[in-house]
Amino acid sequence: MAKRGVVVLLVMAFLLIGVCWGRVAYIALIKGDEYKTKAETQQLSVTTVNATRGTIYDRNMNVLAQSAAVWLVHVNPSKVDNENREVICNGLAEILGLDAAVLREKLIANAAYGYLEVKDEIEYEQKTKIQEFINNEDLYGIVNIDPDTIRYYPNGNLCSTIIGFTGKDDDGLAGIEYYYDDELTGTDGRIVTAKDGSQQPMPDQFMTTYDAQQGASPVLTIDSEIQTILESALQTALIENDAQNVYGVVMDIKTGAILGMANLPNYDPNDPYTLTAEMIAEIEAKPEEEQNEAFVEKQNELWRNKLITDFYEPGSVAKVFLVASALEEGVISADETYECEGRITVNDRNVKDYNPVGHGLETLEDLLVNSCNTFSVHIATEHLKKDLFNKYFQAFGFTERTGIDLPGEGDPIEGVMYHAPETFTTSNLVSCSFGQSFTITPLQMITAISCVANDGKLMTPYIVDRFVDEQGNTVVQNEPVVRRQVISPSTSEKMLTYMEQVILRGTGTNAYVPGYRIAGKTGTSEKLGKKEKVYIASFAGVAPADDPSVAVLILIDEPGGVNYSGGVIASPVGGQVFEKILPYLGIEPVYTEEELNNMSSPTPEVVGLQTAEAEQQLQNKGYEVRVIGDGEKVLSQSPEAGRSIMDEGIIILYTQEGVTSAKATVPDFSGMTVGEANYYASQNGLNIKITGSTLMTNAVKAYRQSEAAGTQVEPGTIVTVYFRSDEANDDVVAQGQ
Repeated sequence: MAKRGVVVLLVMAFLLIGVCWGRVAYIALIKGDEYKTKAETQQLSVTTVNATRGTIYDRNMNVLAQSAAVWLVHVNPSKVDNENREVICNGLAEILGLDAAVLREKLIANAAYGYLEVKDEIEYEQKTKIQEFINNEDLYGIVNIDPDTIRYYPNGNLCSTIIGFTGKDDDGLAGIEYYYDDELTGTDGRIVTAKDGSQQPMPDQFMTTYDAQQGASPVLTIDSEIQTILESALQTALIENDAQNVYGVVMDIKTGAILGMANLPNYDPNDPYTLTAEMIAEIEAKPEEEQNEAFVEKQNELWRNKLITDFYEPGSVAKVFLVASALEEGVISADETYECEGRITVNDRNVKDYNPVGHGLETLEDLLVNSCNTFSVHIATEHLKKDLFNKYFQAFGFTERTGIDLPGEGDPIEGVMYHAPETFTTSNLVSCSFGQSFTITPLQMITAISCVANDGKLMTPYIVDRFVDEQGNTVVQNEPVVRRQVISPSTSEKMLTYMEQVILRGTGTNAYVPGYRIAGKTGTSEKLGKKEKVYIASFAGVAPADDPSVAVLILIDEPGGVNYSGGVIASPVGGQVFEKILPYLGIEPVYTEEELNNMSSPTPEVVGLQTAEAEQQLQNKGYEVRVIGDGEKVLSQSPEAGRSIMDEGIIILYTQEGVTSAKATVPDFSGMTVGEANYYASQNGLNIKITGSTLMTNAVKAYRQSEAAGTQVEPGTIVTVYFRSDEANDDVVAQGQ
């Protein structure tokens, strides 16, 4: 029996040993990685180091968006006891500007948890004070500071609808920030620290750091200077015309690069959730139950880049594509003429021109110069016809997205934005011939206008030139993309000749800039589906006309003033933009003799000369001179030397210390001709600088001035006066019957 018992015990022992070895093998071979991970988790503390988001630059490497270092303070409530709670609450409240009582309640309510965020986005000074507080009070592991970043937009509203903004977790939510979120987002780093048996961090020699990698930085095609010029001009147009919205784009014709793009009103990406006062008033006017939904709608409206998302009827600017298509197909010749009688009837539909008596005998150039509807209808219905119209409508890109690298580009839907070819009627063709009954985005428009000016090549617009790393090395380079050849270079050349005449003697005269050859077209389209008649006024132009390099598009949406024609209110804005960006781009003016005769000239330097000598020199040059004081020498002059003023302008000479002249009062120049404004300026001891159209001398009137009427200024001050012709109307009654 004893032997049997021993055998049984040995068998049981071997079985037990086998089970143990099997368990060991199972744990080591099958579950080894899992238990290893669990052990490491218990032994290691891993802190994530957030990667810095890439910086967004303009084309000249000016910062448009960047991430700044900040810190986040959090507490482990499970380690807070009655002894240190008051110290923590009072200390953090004092440093961070918090309510100690509120913090105390949160710590007690979350006592079972290991994490409570106290405050984020604290800057270096507060971070340093918190660290000293932790050290002094021995709160390591209880009060903690983690590195973080905040997205900062140094230029405020500038470029906001292009750049977009980021959310709380640093994810892109709009614009470039959203579209290129993956590229901008870097790779997070880690700090791995060993923990002892009580789960406390061990000394630094047990720490391993894996550095975070910054995201790639896009260099935009946007030029901050051009963007500033564009937004400034649009802001003035928004206010002057009491408009709902204003849009503008500046494009490099030869590449498709966007140099400037803006729609106003816009927002500050540093504070994107704040609405304008007008928007808030609209929301508050609604029933309370509708206000939350209205708030979200207004936010989306403010953030939306309407130049690529919204569609509009282009009006008479579309006549450029009609004429270009007919010329390219050879269905009309360059010497085509038409007798405009003010109306045309097609299949019992009577279409009127804005000129009720008609333009008489017109050439193709005259069609665009006069923005003639009846000639456009004649070409569309008698020469181009439906199939060819649709062929070029598609070729110019109006049935497809442009492909720009920005989010939310509108998708042209057949049967909604434009007519389906199989249901396209002659009546549709009539309306389309002068830019009504179909809709396109502003970006589609400037891309197509640039195509006409770019030897017929349709480019893909783009907003990011390249990506660079932390050292500024290019890691990705974008190149211009030609989508297709739409018209021939010879047709392009003819169209530029016609469009230049629109500026010199047609509806676009208000876009004229002395010294520069500008080609363009104006448009005024009625917005359908509205209770009251409202319009979109537009201007599309390119320059220089003999070798175009830059295109400008201006749209004024629902102007509320008396004037709503593109030729009257949109083309002056285009002219102002051209006047500033062309010299900035290094395009030198070439003046005609007539322009030179009408130009202002820099004032000479006479400070330091004998008073009599200075007075004689200036009078010999045609200036009116006023001397203030009894001194023998000129101590100062107004305007100072080098400032340009009109011929026969006035110069004030100060010859005695402490002696000044009485202030001059700025007249109200509105409605005056150039001659009248110059006369009244002189009578008030002032000079004027003329800006805007001066081609149609008798029709041109002042409509804006740099100094408000009644302002008291120093004698000799130069007041900029803006002129335009209110007779530069286009087809504001284009719809007909």
